[in-house]
Amino acid sequence: MTPMPSLTRAEAVERHELLDVRSVSVDLDLTHGPEVFAATTVLRFDCARPGAATFLDVKPVRLLRVELNGRQLDPAALAGGRFPLTGLAAENELLVEAECAYSHTGEGMHRFTDPADGEDYVYLQSFLDSGPTAFACFDQPDLKAVHQLSVTAPPQWTVVGNSLATTAGPGRWSFAPTPPIPSYLVTLVAGPLHSVRAEHDGIPLGLHCRRSLAAQLDADAAELFEITGQGFDHYHRIFRTRYPFDSYDQCFVPEFNAGAMENPGCVTFKDDFVFRSAVPDTERAVRAMVVTHEMAHMWFGDLVTMKWWDDLWLNESFAEFMAYTATARATRFSDAWTDYSARKAWGYDADQRPSTHPVAPESVEDSAQALQNFDGISYAKGASALRQLVAWLGEEEFLAGVNDYFERYAFANATLDDLLGCLAAASGRDVHGWAERWLRTTGVDTVRTDGEQLLHSASGGVLRPHRLSVARYRQAPGGTLDLVARENLELTGEVDRIELRTAPDDLLVVNDTDLDYLKVRLDEHSWRTVRESLGAVPDESARAVLWNSARDQVRDGELAPEEYLELVAAHLPGETSLHLVQAVLRFARELVVDRFLAPERRPAALALLGTVYRSLLERGAGEGDLRLVAARGLLTVAATKEQAAELQEWLAAGTVPGGPELDPELRWQLLLRLAVLGATDEAQLAAQQALDPSDLSEEGATRCRAALPDRAAKEAAFTALFHGGLSNYLAAATAQGLWQPEQAELLADLTLRYFEELPAAAERGPAIAAVLTRHGFPAFAATGATVAAAEACLARTDLTPGARRGLVDQLDDLRRAVRARRLPA
Repeated sequence: MTPMPSLTRAEAVERHELLDVRSVSVDLDLTHGPEVFAATTVLRFDCARPGAATFLDVKPVRLLRVELNGRQLDPAALAGGRFPLTGLAAENELLVEAECAYSHTGEGMHRFTDPADGEDYVYLQSFLDSGPTAFACFDQPDLKAVHQLSVTAPPQWTVVGNSLATTAGPGRWSFAPTPPIPSYLVTLVAGPLHSVRAEHDGIPLGLHCRRSLAAQLDADAAELFEITGQGFDHYHRIFRTRYPFDSYDQCFVPEFNAGAMENPGCVTFKDDFVFRSAVPDTERAVRAMVVTHEMAHMWFGDLVTMKWWDDLWLNESFAEFMAYTATARATRFSDAWTDYSARKAWGYDADQRPSTHPVAPESVEDSAQALQNFDGISYAKGASALRQLVAWLGEEEFLAGVNDYFERYAFANATLDDLLGCLAAASGRDVHGWAERWLRTTGVDTVRTDGEQLLHSASGGVLRPHRLSVARYRQAPGGTLDLVARENLELTGEVDRIELRTAPDDLLVVNDTDLDYLKVRLDEHSWRTVRESLGAVPDESARAVLWNSARDQVRDGELAPEEYLELVAAHLPGETSLHLVQAVLRFARELVVDRFLAPERRPAALALLGTVYRSLLERGAGEGDLRLVAARGLLTVAATKEQAAELQEWLAAGTVPGGPELDPELRWQLLLRLAVLGATDEAQLAAQQALDPSDLSEEGATRCRAALPDRAAKEAAFTALFHGGLSNYLAAATAQGLWQPEQAELLADLTLRYFEELPAAAERGPAIAAVLTRHGFPAFAATGATVAAAEACLARTDLTPGARRGLVDQLDDLRRAVRARRLPA
């Protein structure tokens, strides 16, 4: 399969100089069966140089008709998703009729059949190269146009789109013209939807999901509408420009690749956010953050759109920063920034890999490269940079610049320099100089203390300016730690050391309010105090910084995995922040135990974590959230026949003793562990799936079958993953079940075959390439042989950009794991 060419920046610049797209009308017919749909697009656009030529983006199954200004063009001219247009007039009308294919990978027009009731649903994900698979367009951010959508659907379906709709008979839907938006934000959601409607501040609101989730959506609708209203109120307080679209629908759709997508007026979310099982409040906080993140995009990205993908940070970094701010200030989840401390680890990891890039790179050559930059740098590091910018400028000056930016570039496109100019004018500060060091460089600064000085270094050689605090804690009677003093520091980036006011017995915590983005290393005395008294540090932000420091030391090979686990065992059972409990245990279980420890050292580590989980479970009596988190973890560490038998007893009883009950999510987590241990079989899995014939059960059973310690099961899973044409979610479930550290010997040859099969399988598209390198990578096999196989695979010339980027990142983590395994226990 030959991949279609990606749009280059040079091509986009040339096409933008040539064209002014006035309107795009899209008429879709979704009644042609389960494989294809019909798409008719009419584009009206001006050409700056009459007689010139360009190309149209369209990727159909069959191109039926192309008519330019009444002139019939040959559909056979289509090549590589591009249709050549020659002899353009000053004013043009282009008609395109096509037959397009439904997707099963969450890209383009995704179609899903709900196993629960057999109903069909579709949604359009136009983002980054996928729009042309559903309608003809000039697919680049700076060719914004008024879009008007019409849809023919089965009469029992509801259709939701970017704007308010009217119906003209059964199954016929017509949507109001949008303000100018880029093609990547055009969407629709259709099917026999369950809908809940409301209004806030004059804005029509809607929540939509598939019918089988109706009861769950109804249960959460009040909370979702409350958060939506709080988000709008917050943004309307700080932005002078009101919400700029005619309605606000939030659609929870199946098999969605991202957390959500900011389509104006019709945000799409993965329907995991319609909770079908019990969840701790921390997961509701994450959902609230995602709601406010996508809402922030209505201004950052939808009202004002980046000119090209090198300014992705204008979308994602701002939405991330604004979402955590809005969630912390406007909703009941006031501890949102503690959750962000774990989110920042995503940025730290990405920024220390060979694939790191600046928050605002000087150049992104094509859209395929742009897709790889939706990572921890564009989100977490970018948001951290904005926290520093606000601390430096002051919030009033920052918001004045942002509001000027909205007013200057409303419904148009902007660049980094445009925003910086607005901020500089509002603040009178050298924002461009700040941006050069924060946004145009790579790597993480490190701050160390030696007891008397703070030492500042930069991995990229360019010291960034920082505003941060250093807290001094001192042991008090009873084993507690008291805050003695907090010193606010400004690191100008001009000197690499600062004298500190301290006493020999103080615990020094750098960046204790977690306002900054940097690696923290403590002096010997302070680190010894952390080992003994981390849980006694009174401020949860400071504890988050210390846990992140320990995490980073493990990844850097400075702290042995067992020492980290000792820290967990000593201090996590008493941790009061559920955000921290979850983040620390996730790293301990998934990274430290499964990757950073040699196989012979895993049993003791699993037993230690089991003790921690049971301690939390006991402490959580009467605290449903903590008990639920502990139960989830406990299900993952069973390792002996006796523990497997205990899990079978819980399954039969339908509950963990003393609670929680085994809802669908917990039941499939339990069954997965039984499958890994060879303590279940096909008959039990089939019986459990029959109890709940949902997609959640289909994925759970798929994961369990792939996890069985049986050669035939492994071969079947491997073949399905690489050759079976699975949907994106079933592919992820298969990959998650396939690779199990307990089964290393059984998986040895498949581990090496992975690198032979990856290049061809990744050609199915970016979504599948992401699944294969994220979930499908045999990360447990941290050996020299696996490293060599990964290096050989990277030397090939036939890797897709997505597969190459994913493999580069996994190889870096794999090398870190290999180094960690060599450290003495």
